[in-house]
Amino acid sequence: MATKIVMEALSPTMEEGTVVKWHKSEGDTVKSGETLAEVETDKAIMELIARGDGVLRRIFTGEGIAVDVGSLIGVIGSADEDVSNIGPTPVGDSPATPSPTETPSAPSQTTGSDTAIDHPTVQPSDGRVKASPLARRLATERGLDLANVSGSGPGGRIVKRDVISAPVGVTGAMAAEYEDVPLSQIRKTIARRLVQSIGPIPHFFLTTEIDMVNVTEARASLNAMGDGQKISFNDIILKVVAETLIRHPDCNAWWQDDHIRYFRDAHISVAVAIDDGLITPVVRSANHKTLRQIGQEVRELASRAKDKRLRPDEYTGGTFSVSNLGMFGIDQFTGVINPPEAGLLAVGAIEDKAVALDGQLVIRPRMRVTMSCDHRVIDGAAGARFLQTAQHMLENPLAIVW
Repeated sequence: MATKIVMEALSPTMEEGTVVKWHKSEGDTVKSGETLAEVETDKAIMELIARGDGVLRRIFTGEGIAVDVGSLIGVIGSADEDVSNIGPTPVGDSPATPSPTETPSAPSQTTGSDTAIDHPTVQPSDGRVKASPLARRLATERGLDLANVSGSGPGGRIVKRDVISAPVGVTGAMAAEYEDVPLSQIRKTIARRLVQSIGPIPHFFLTTEIDMVNVTEARASLNAMGDGQKISFNDIILKVVAETLIRHPDCNAWWQDDHIRYFRDAHISVAVAIDDGLITPVVRSANHKTLRQIGQEVRELASRAKDKRLRPDEYTGGTFSVSNLGMFGIDQFTGVINPPEAGLLAVGAIEDKAVALDGQLVIRPRMRVTMSCDHRVIDGAAGARFLQTAQHMLENPLAIVW
């Protein structure tokens, strides 16, 4: 019996996925549990696993194509099984009837606009340019001459992806004034979650400036007697935030519409910049980990995040976020809360500043931090107490082990 291959929800918040690479081709033998394809979710690139044995008879969704969760993207069956009645319903941008002068191509299905798997052939020899309506519209917007664009659709037809990948201003009769780049799954999710956060969540912000002279000296001493693994300021900040959350559990919480969930351990979401935007891998139970353990874990998570290889359990479940832009020379900024978390600490650069100390003007390393609070969970006084404790720990590093 044929097994339908559908776009599965490979992450808790996934609504659609993009096929990055097929590991199997039509006609290949497939065993249950084998990797069929790599799929870009809203957070990472995940493996799509076969749910049945047989032969990969049809592929309906090509590489680089985004489809909704639950969409049919292929079918597995026995070698002699009739699967002609299984497939998505062609709509809109369906292949045109081939002319007698066209080179025959392998049969293909389409779903929606330009979702056919590649079966590249050649354009007809009568000078006509075969292109989908969507491809023609995009070409017009970009100023592209379709006669100079290679088609990868059925029968050599030019489809959306061919126009998008064509060099702007080279194949066209005139240079385009702009370039439209399709959103990645990660960028779509960032946009959706920002709307969910900055609009409905009543943010307020608290800023303080911290003297970093003692923690700078403590870090230098630790690194001088260490095993070669350097402790960063960010490692220390994450540890301080974790310890502060344990002392102020009213900030270590989730808003859950009809209740507030308070956590016993501090699971810190660490903002990591990647090509497609921002992702927040989670250091779990950071309050129980040493500085070196936190540093090693952050580096490993950041590396996998940039390769889009994080597992869902590695970027979900955070209870509080830390976003550090100090390495970019940013003095101060405010961050957007990552729901359902109720708080975020935005960390600026450490800079030498002239300050008054015991009646004297001195130069000290200072760092500004801004706490974003969900007012439904964290009151102003609670947020202020959190920052006071964090400041005390950073200005008196021994307090971390207190």
